Amino acid sequence: METVQIKDLRKIIALSDLPDEHLQWISNRLETEEFEDGELIAKKGDPMEVMWFIPEGSADFFMDVNGQQVYYFKFQNDSITGGVGGLLPYSRMKASPGFAYAVGKLIRHSLHKKYFQELEQLNPALIQRLIGYMTERARTFATTQLQHEKVSALGKLAAGIAHEMNNPASAINRISSELSRRLKENYGLTEKLLQYKISAEHIRSIRFMIEKKGTVNEKKLSPLQRVQMEDEITDWLNNTGLTGKNMVPETFVDAGVTVEELEIIKNDISREAFIHVLHWVENLLSSKKAIKDLEEASLRISNLVDAIKSHVHMDRTNELQPTNIHHDIDNTLTLMGYKLRDKNITVKKLFCDNLADVNAYVSELNQVWTNIIDNAIYALPKNGEIIIETTCDSRDVNVKIIDNGTGIPPEIISRIFDPFFTTKKVGEGTGIGLDLVNRIIRHHNGEIKVNSIPGRTEFIVCIPIPQIKKIDE
Repeated sequence: METVQIKDLRKIIALSDLPDEHLQWISNRLETEEFEDGELIAKKGDPMEVMWFIPEGSADFFMDVNGQQVYYFKFQNDSITGGVGGLLPYSRMKASPGFAYAVGKLIRHSLHKKYFQELEQLNPALIQRLIGYMTERARTFATTQLQHEKVSALGKLAAGIAHEMNNPASAINRISSELSRRLKENYGLTEKLLQYKISAEHIRSIRFMIEKKGTVNEKKLSPLQRVQMEDEITDWLNNTGLTGKNMVPETFVDAGVTVEELEIIKNDISREAFIHVLHWVENLLSSKKAIKDLEEASLRISNLVDAIKSHVHMDRTNELQPTNIHHDIDNTLTLMGYKLRDKNITVKKLFCDNLADVNAYVSELNQVWTNIIDNAIYALPKNGEIIIETTCDSRDVNVKIIDNGTGIPPEIISRIFDPFFTTKKVGEGTGIGLDLVNRIIRHHNGEIKVNSIPGRTEFIVCIPIPQIKKIDE
């Protein structure tokens, strides 16, 4: 194999100003390879043992994310990478985290790591320069990683919103159809009342009773009490000879109408007239209940919109802002409600009193609660439990998020905050959630710890409360 010429090495930006004797030393230890456009030059899991010098061509690097190759970085002979790549001095990387492909015809010179110590003795300034390139590369990777995590978080949020919106939206559609049907039915029922010449006074007394009852029985009934009331009304209808008249006892029970009150309606009118009056009353009660359900569904959507706006910190600057952590956690739980319901997970909140607002990058901090709670849900079986406990004093707010899942194995607990480490199945986890959580907490000058044994895993987040000088002081 031919020795690389010094003049060719000098074309590499990172090596351009080195003395000839240093370039010659490097040249004597290089191995050179050529790759065609699109050819794989490194794959995930390959041992990282050499530093690359790329005088010609470039290499696109793709990270393995959820089993898919996602573009992250370009190695080429420019001011950003200096024409170097692969394993750099003082890097702790053991294996390639992704895949690299040649772009155009690529020439790659490789220097094995066994020469790094000798190279540092030969030219310490070059080692510092290479460390600078490694730092810049790490910063670019972190920025790209953050962007991908934000997209992932947006996807989770969108899925949560879709699930949460679906039920009330479907309910509104169903209720509007029901109300339309009830309104049409009311026209016919009202005509029947007029045919039987029901007095205005009698109708007025019925209306007052309906308005007094409201839409839902305020008295909470046990299942046994409810069955007993339905049986009483059913028996009364049978005894009155109204069997098979499409009477719905559940409607009267829901509104809290008793047999005694039905007897009052029945007084002073004929049996045939009473049948139509009872249908009219049942239709009014059902309509009022439908309107109440419509209000609740609309309120649910309104609350979800408020939770979304607060969670993503819409219409606010991306600067430190005072926020109530309890409120933020509640919003997160609201948006993740479908996942909690899917596994029938119980959430117990043990919030401290007199919680002070925390100055935070709110949208970032909300990603912390989203990621930790999402991981807890993933780790839990059906009917699991999550406990969210907060303690606070004048200096810090501490948040514990505890689940009663199987726990984190001791042999991997020290690695859970490492970039791209995940225990989730392919396609279910990126391995960047907890790394992002860790960086966000550090951005807030806080601290995060994890303790885990079978049946109890707890993440403890400590956020300092900055002392803010009051304007009038």
